[in-house]
Amino acid sequence: MTEACITGWAHSAFGKSEQPDVEGLIAEVAGAAIADAGIDPADISAVFVGNFNNGFSRQDFPASLPMQAVPELRFKPATRYENACASGSAAVYAARDFIAAGRGKFALVIGAEKMTGLPNAVVGDNLLGACYRREEGDIPGGFAGVFGRITESYFQRFGDQSDALAAIAAKNHRNGVDNPYAQMRRDLGYEFCRNASDKNPYVAGPLKRTDCSLVSDGAAALVMTDEATAREMAKAVRFRAAVQVNDFLPLSRRDPTRFDGGAAAWAQALERAGLGLMDLSFIETHDCFTIAELIEYEAMGLAPHGQGAQVVKDGLTAPDGKLPVNRSGGLKAKGHPVGATGVSMHVIAAMQLTGQAGAMQLARADFAGIFNMGGAAVANYVSILERLA
Repeated sequence: MTEACITGWAHSAFGKSEQPDVEGLIAEVAGAAIADAGIDPADISAVFVGNFNNGFSRQDFPASLPMQAVPELRFKPATRYENACASGSAAVYAARDFIAAGRGKFALVIGAEKMTGLPNAVVGDNLLGACYRREEGDIPGGFAGVFGRITESYFQRFGDQSDALAAIAAKNHRNGVDNPYAQMRRDLGYEFCRNASDKNPYVAGPLKRTDCSLVSDGAAALVMTDEATAREMAKAVRFRAAVQVNDFLPLSRRDPTRFDGGAAAWAQALERAGLGLMDLSFIETHDCFTIAELIEYEAMGLAPHGQGAQVVKDGLTAPDGKLPVNRSGGLKAKGHPVGATGVSMHVIAAMQLTGQAGAMQLARADFAGIFNMGGAAVANYVSILERLA
């Protein structure tokens, strides 16, 4: 089997889009990614679409929507992939397997979601579909309420970590200023993120508005091919490892203060890549809520259980730290159009590795780590990428 490589990409602005529906968002990136790869649309062998939906759009069955924007894709196999907030990564991994198995030469991956056209209460209930409704469906505050419960459990065991959560929020908003695709390009500062106010009220338990990712519209796309073909192209990023681990859906079956599935995925990915965590140049991680990023520090191995706050205090994950995390602004500032997020993470990482990240560009970008999760660390995806020499 050959390894798959990313050779082209496109990314829409995240936020409240003028596009009326998910079809319009897909149209923004489908042809653009193919053009960026320097190939003809007819060269695409198959299409992979990541889209959660679950009530965000009346138009379900999105697999063939790219054909409206790129008619040359007609008669190509096209499939929709859904794994909650990791739907984008599910599509990426399916395309990677398709290429690695030699079933086609070029794969087009698109992640998209249109979320802002609905009331907040409906958005929250839709997202609860990524939880175990039998036990968690009545938690006040929707999906934020679930992570509010996780935050309360963490604080009860390890003390109030509001300082660390505010520092994470401030870091990611500061990083988002440099991301032209980010929904919120404002440096809010630590004090604003730390203190509750009319503009930053509590949303669920100890979580304030600045602790929660944004309701977003957006799309991202990438093109994959085999390594031999990629070496003849203008740019290429190779998968050094790609691991998916799923955990129990009910939080009652797990320790909510640990992301055990994420930890298992990280351990397997690093072993397959033949790297240690600190060999990575940077990480894009799934900060749907600031408490998630804090626990993810522990899951990836940056700190022992319960000591993630020390990572923030030491500045380890700042842009000039030893392991920058979420230089893009993360879901916190960039936005979180659910089906697009996993694809977006891979695009942003590929931009960094090829020196095309603009104001986001890091001085060292040799190996990238990506963690994208569906639900509360239920579907866990870890990718390790490197530039193809």
